[in-house]
Amino acid sequence: MTTNPERDKRARVSLIDVKRDLTGAVRRAMDESGVADIIRAKPEEVYVKVNAIDFKPYVYTSLEVTGAVLDYCWDSGARRVFLMENATQSNFTRLVFHVAGFKRLAKEKGATPLYLDEGKQVPVDLPHMGYQVRVSKHVKRIIDERDSVTYINVPRLKTHSMTVLTGGIKNQYGFVMHDDRPVDHNWRLHEKLADIYSVIQPDFTLVDGTVATVYGHYPPEALHEQSLVPFNIIIAGTDTLAVDTVAARVFGYTVDEVPHLAEARKLGLGCAELSDIEVLGEPLERFKKKYPFTLYDAFPHDLEVVRGSERNCREGCDANTMALAQFLYLDYQGKGGFTILMGKGFDRERLERVTGKAFIAGSCAYDETYEFLKSRLGKRNIRYTRECNDLAGALGGLNKLMGVNPLKIVPVNPLRSLELLVKAKINRTTARIPPLIPR
Repeated sequence: MTTNPERDKRARVSLIDVKRDLTGAVRRAMDESGVADIIRAKPEEVYVKVNAIDFKPYVYTSLEVTGAVLDYCWDSGARRVFLMENATQSNFTRLVFHVAGFKRLAKEKGATPLYLDEGKQVPVDLPHMGYQVRVSKHVKRIIDERDSVTYINVPRLKTHSMTVLTGGIKNQYGFVMHDDRPVDHNWRLHEKLADIYSVIQPDFTLVDGTVATVYGHYPPEALHEQSLVPFNIIIAGTDTLAVDTVAARVFGYTVDEVPHLAEARKLGLGCAELSDIEVLGEPLERFKKKYPFTLYDAFPHDLEVVRGSERNCREGCDANTMALAQFLYLDYQGKGGFTILMGKGFDRERLERVTGKAFIAGSCAYDETYEFLKSRLGKRNIRYTRECNDLAGALGGLNKLMGVNPLKIVPVNPLRSLELLVKAKINRTTARIPPLIPR
């Protein structure tokens, strides 16, 4: 039998319909990429990173997909398996693993949970950004021992209001310590994501597309009817950029429409041309619709939003602030009746019309508006953040302004939440969380 050398050079991505056999679909995808051989060559330590930013339904990798991946690792000869994540700002991983069920799953499957926000954090260089970020010592070990440990990346398929797509490359932003995430969480975020990927690349990426989210990556439960898409697929391969390229196409986007994928392509970090990717399984022609990544238009009618005319970064202060406001409004009956200011380049006459209470998002808006508004509204009526996308600070400020008790957001007994927080503190968590009592 003859082979086509050009075909053999193409990146391969499995696009598999789960149908009624999720475990079989996961095994097929991992077999098609030779993951068993990868693990047999590096069996001592296998690290599996899920997407567990929060415990809200459908924002984290499904437990069924995760469990099937863990089983495959053991069946392929892994000697130790670690299940790891570093939750988003305003949360801590120990709590997310408890509520979402990853702690229980790890115990059932014999895996060791790694809370990457706890313990020692060490610097790594981002060569193209020109500075360092801190990551868990476990992540640094993966980077330093790439030839002797196996790393499997298991994100959930979601659109993203700041990055268009969240897939394999975006999932690695969870490696970065919370205090280092606001740095360049603005119009340069796409470059930062690509640079993190240049430092650490998975052996294999499997995207959980069983139920995808649209209208951003954090849809309120009140919008699940509009925001959840039961694709019932998984997308997988050893070239994460190629996997994300196919994932973008499933949502109806090209690589040029997903800036961090375009940046990774520019750095030569994988295949980002559909014509050079061999898709195994479902035909891409099955996916005909373009799905929205911007937030669904549902906000308090009396919420005023003032955006600067000179700059206002979707990737920084805008999209996440508005996502939090929407979430608190729809799921927790948060009230409006105040003004949000973000960006820079504000019209003075517009500022003079701001009354009542205000939330100032980010350093640009703070530097330009805080003193002026304080003199008019009074210090007690203003909440603010002073970094790009300070998610914990934003949630704390919006909780106060919208009248939402943060303890009600966590679906477990407050004493249990406090117990988990104490354990995280004892283990030196570096997570940023909002005040438990709004002030």
